Amino acid sequence: MTSDIFVIGGGVNGCGIARDAAGRGLSVELAEQGDLAQATSSASTKLFHGGLRYLEYYEFRLVREALRERETLLVAMPHISWPLRFVLPHHKGLRPAWMLRLGLFLYDHLGGRKILPPSRSLDLTRDPAGAPLKPEFTRGFEYSDCWVEDSRLVVLNARDAARRGAVIRTRTRVEAARRENGLWRVTLRDMTSGETFERSARILVNAAGPWVADVIGAKAGLVTSDRIRLVRGSHIVTRKLFDHDRPYIFQNADGRVLFAIPYEQDFTLIGTTDVDHEGDPGAAECTPAERDYLLAAVSAYFRNPVTREDVVWSYSGVRPLYDDGASSATAATRDYVLKVEGGKDGEAPMLNVFGGKITTYRKLAEAAMARLVPWTGARRAWTARAPLPGGDFPWDGAPALAAELRAAHPFLTERWAMRLTRAYGTEARALLAGAERAEDMGRDFGATLTEREVRWLMDKEWARAADDVLWRRSKLGLRLDEAEARALDAWMRANAPAPAPAHAEGEAR
Repeated sequence: MTSDIFVIGGGVNGCGIARDAAGRGLSVELAEQGDLAQATSSASTKLFHGGLRYLEYYEFRLVREALRERETLLVAMPHISWPLRFVLPHHKGLRPAWMLRLGLFLYDHLGGRKILPPSRSLDLTRDPAGAPLKPEFTRGFEYSDCWVEDSRLVVLNARDAARRGAVIRTRTRVEAARRENGLWRVTLRDMTSGETFERSARILVNAAGPWVADVIGAKAGLVTSDRIRLVRGSHIVTRKLFDHDRPYIFQNADGRVLFAIPYEQDFTLIGTTDVDHEGDPGAAECTPAERDYLLAAVSAYFRNPVTREDVVWSYSGVRPLYDDGASSATAATRDYVLKVEGGKDGEAPMLNVFGGKITTYRKLAEAAMARLVPWTGARRAWTARAPLPGGDFPWDGAPALAAELRAAHPFLTERWAMRLTRAYGTEARALLAGAERAEDMGRDFGATLTEREVRWLMDKEWARAADDVLWRRSKLGLRLDEAEARALDAWMRANAPAPAPAHAEGEAR
């Protein structure tokens, strides 16, 4: 079987393109060398936002598109995305207040906001948001952006793509790709069995993220003048630093901004850095220097210094930014660039995806499909506000859905019900169907993670190891200890579904 499109990369851009293409009636295959969202797409700051600081770099098109997308995405995935009100304290020694007010005015009006409330000024001597801050921060501003569960966003795009006919292959590495008789022949390796096999497609989409250049050169044997800049963004997670539910955005003396965001109810997420990265993108880690940079930056604002002892976890991802010649990693464009290689005189085309940010992944997928129209004829865009699996409820309906789950399943605690709502939306009803007691959910692995949920993740979401569940399908790795994580991993390996042949064409696996 020859597919219309073969996608390399199971991050947000690859899965978004696969979903869009499958929904247009095209046959699609996708290969990801590891787990879905294993690299950059699970290492973001987890925001759907316009990028307030990008206004300083005159990236008005990018900011406008991202601002418009916030509400489009919020409506399509109300289980994994929700509004936040950000607090921006005014630092007298940095950007002047008039500049902040002007930036927020543009932020309010560039995107055609309908759901999210506008910005406003804050008296931090009276507002509860001022209590955790040093006393010199007396003025501030508040504005709207949105949270998103980044790795679940990727998985749900993959699930919707598979539901529409796409073949999703995780733990499947592309070894080589070559043009042959007007098609692409792609050599793949099943990373579990070691088996190699080949697939063919009319179009190759290179959405390999930080490995995009490797696919062009080492895998496909092509030469290009396009360059990417690998920029590492690191985050730390600390104990809970403040009691209210509003995140902060802090200006830093080096011109950057940092976020301190309420995280997983009991923690605070702090990030991100912008450092040029060398070496394997898959081995990126938050360095001691980056950790100390983040700690010092937020400690400049909080009354109580944040120390190394407060850090409970860190993570790091490498962003493949299009190299526009910017003088610094911070100034490098976050906009996406799409380049088609070949495609003339019967030569199979290859679409290379450079850069991008999580907020504009859906628009990137639409733009990618528009670039491929000469070879597909598929013009109908359809994904705007189309719900992802479990997202078929009102944008502000998560509390009501959680209450419904508790009424139907009284053994659920409030936290447990909300966690399932935020992960699965209306599909939580199917996950819980028939369960009258906690024991009906099967083995308890800790922190409300049960056998029934793990089987769901294995059967429907390509989870194969404990890390897939604890750090990408959820963040329960913050709550399970090492022994519990090992026990989960052993159980998953013992209960893994029988593998389909690596060459199978119809399996969404």
